[in-house]
Amino acid sequence: MAVSAQGLVGIALIPFIAWLVSEQRGCLPLTERLRLVGVTLAIQLALALLLLKMPWTRILFDAIGSGVAALEHATDAGMQMVFGYLAGGPAPFEIKSPQNAFLLAFRGLPLILVLSALVQLLYYWGVLQRLVGAVAALLRKATGTGGPLGTIAASSMFLGLVEAPLLVRPYIRTMSRPALFAAMVVTMSTIAGTVLALYATILQSAIPGAAGHLLAGSLMNVPAALMLARLTMPETDPLQAHASAEIHLENAPQSSMDAIAMGTIEGIKLLSTVIAMLVVMVSLVALANSLLGAALQPFGVTATFQQLLGYACAPLAWIIGIPASEAATAGSLLGQKLVLNELIAYLDLTRMPDGELSARSRVILTYAMCSFANLGSLGIQVGALTAMAPERRSEIVALAPRAMALGFLATLLSAAIIGLIA
Repeated sequence: MAVSAQGLVGIALIPFIAWLVSEQRGCLPLTERLRLVGVTLAIQLALALLLLKMPWTRILFDAIGSGVAALEHATDAGMQMVFGYLAGGPAPFEIKSPQNAFLLAFRGLPLILVLSALVQLLYYWGVLQRLVGAVAALLRKATGTGGPLGTIAASSMFLGLVEAPLLVRPYIRTMSRPALFAAMVVTMSTIAGTVLALYATILQSAIPGAAGHLLAGSLMNVPAALMLARLTMPETDPLQAHASAEIHLENAPQSSMDAIAMGTIEGIKLLSTVIAMLVVMVSLVALANSLLGAALQPFGVTATFQQLLGYACAPLAWIIGIPASEAATAGSLLGQKLVLNELIAYLDLTRMPDGELSARSRVILTYAMCSFANLGSLGIQVGALTAMAPERRSEIVALAPRAMALGFLATLLSAAIIGLIA
């Protein structure tokens, strides 16, 4: 099979898997299922062609990249004032290895602080509400998704696992089970604006137009997630799609300065969490590799945790359009994204030699890993939603693993479509 056509396998297989694990396979008639899948794939393909193949695509992606670069430079200015040469400022000594001078904790990750403050500021000014409302209106017209679910789906492209549901917190307790499940899937299938710019900064040296690709991936993942969630758990209450939901944020900022302060405080929490998770996850992988090496040494075999993940996830890489010769390498990144998190996987992607993955495969993987679907996010989602609706704790805990799996499949579906046109 031609490499460009491999993605057709994933495009056909992923919706079938969602229907196969459905709680009510016979609830949606075959014609309705085919219509749902067909419309969703058409929307995704249209988005992909619009964002990747139009003449103005390069201008758009360059503009997004310039915006990210401006945020990066602004963050560097603040960090260099406080931390000096650790954050890229002039060093008081000669640097013999400048390639090792980039310190992630002082150069890349602090971007989260500035973006977190900007999000709160945009909320106070009413810009965020208008953006979410506009995207929610488009979703209602394109997919028929409305009410609290539509608001969560729209806001998930700007906010994170916790922040998106918080906008409609009063409705979490009364949402139907399928709507709650779909909300969990869609928030797992996207990445927040606070980390999109960070990932774009990390990927820019390896993926031209990385910021544009990440934005396109998040956009494409939303209809995919809604479709897979509906195939797995069809909505039986027609009122859910027509319900209204007002955006509400508890403890909203009272002024622009208050918004900046609140955003900075939230950013500190997120930044410290990201740094701690990176330290712990990389340490655990190193420990796993040591234990694996010790266990296999008597047999004269060498293997790493990443290699095992690569073998396990190689079929997933193949069905989204990665050549068979690169499937194991790509599979290791997909496995790290799912078991650890997408940040570690993106960092490893940038460190890979040019010969290990083609430029096309790197682009496909950028889409395939563009989501919060990983085991760490599973705990975050359960904790956040149970805090919002404690009486639904058992229901949320039961739905969470499937929501994570479908969120991951949604990103793979988007990647498979990109594989057809890349």
